[in-house]
Amino acid sequence: MTASLIGFGAVLALILLRVPIAFAMGFVGMVGFMTETSFRASISMVARLIIDTSQDYGLSVVPLFILMGLFVNKGGISRELYAASNAFLGHQRGGLAMATIVACGGFAAISGSSLATAATMAKVAMPEMRRFGYSDSLSTASIAAGGTLGILIPPSVILVIYGLLTETSIGKLFVAGIVPGMLGILLYLCAVRWTVWRNPAAGPAGERVPLRGRLAALREVWAVMLLFFLVIGGLYGLFDVPPLNINFSPTEAAGMGAMGAFLIALARRRLTLKDTLEVLLETSITAASLFAVLIGAWIFSNFVNIAGLPTALSDLITTYELRPWQVMAVILAIYIALGCVFESLSMLLLTVPIFFPLVTGLGYDPIWFGIVVVVVTEISLITPPVGLNVFVLKGVVGDVTTGTIFRGVTPFWMVDIIRLALLLAVPALALYLPGQM
Repeated sequence: MTASLIGFGAVLALILLRVPIAFAMGFVGMVGFMTETSFRASISMVARLIIDTSQDYGLSVVPLFILMGLFVNKGGISRELYAASNAFLGHQRGGLAMATIVACGGFAAISGSSLATAATMAKVAMPEMRRFGYSDSLSTASIAAGGTLGILIPPSVILVIYGLLTETSIGKLFVAGIVPGMLGILLYLCAVRWTVWRNPAAGPAGERVPLRGRLAALREVWAVMLLFFLVIGGLYGLFDVPPLNINFSPTEAAGMGAMGAFLIALARRRLTLKDTLEVLLETSITAASLFAVLIGAWIFSNFVNIAGLPTALSDLITTYELRPWQVMAVILAIYIALGCVFESLSMLLLTVPIFFPLVTGLGYDPIWFGIVVVVVTEISLITPPVGLNVFVLKGVVGDVTTGTIFRGVTPFWMVDIIRLALLLAVPALALYLPGQM
């Protein structure tokens, strides 16, 4: 256990020294494995992991979902999503902020990235909210908080990474994220209502759109609904009926989603040859970075396992006779503390190899734990001092201070705590739909 804790501290130190997390975990894992076994065994382990990762067909789901999200972004769907949400909600007090959150949820359903969701919706929603006199704190907070939905509402790159790290069904993880994701949208809408109840001037009502205009705006988002239905419906088995008899694997669903997003962007005439090459290049760079991080995480995980940290933690729980809920409370407290200083992917990769064997050994469902981890990670995206969505938004908007954004997001991470408590009290919120697959 001592060697594992030293290794964990070394990884944290290297990350704080700005060493990329892939290299930090890979280097510490390799050296640690070497001290526990031998130089030859360590080199053999690293070589095997690199080869196995490069040849793993299941990992193709990662670049395909990234490709899908980038094609969706190029297709300009974000504006249609915001227009449709605004048509139904914009006339209420705080309605434009609520429309922003709903649009973020829709964009998250076909993007899979929180940072991309926040950056894209900031360009669309911020000018409109400023035009109607919304306060900067509410405007930016609704975008930052809505952006966090990108890592929970499927397809989610973070859920893919969790599934690969823990060998948990990615399809079931995606389906498990639907209800908590919808609950997140509902609670964020409540946070907006609470904000404008306290300060009506923060979110004045916008223009009322007549029924004909609402229906016209709704027709513009058919592509989003079709794409989401294609990916999630295929995973859930909705097409597994005569005469189709089609049931997608996660990789096949990602491939269909990427092709669908490509065709939608072409149909909208938003995609040139230059755009296509840029999308392919960005997909390759992003996927390569994620694969490097995965390899580093697996190397570190092998070291942690051979050093006996999961077993030592289990023995510690037995010695002190801790109940499962007490252990889970400690784990969540650690996640919330780490979220104040680490970005979401680093936190996930550092902790899951340590906590996952412990949690499943206590009888908790791995799919439920994955959703809980992602919700805690969402909280970290908007909490100071390192709320990545806040800093992304600051970079896009420019003339709003980070302090203003952090003050605005306070009600949103508070309702996230409520959502987390509901997931802990009612696991069926995450497990009911996967159980029907």
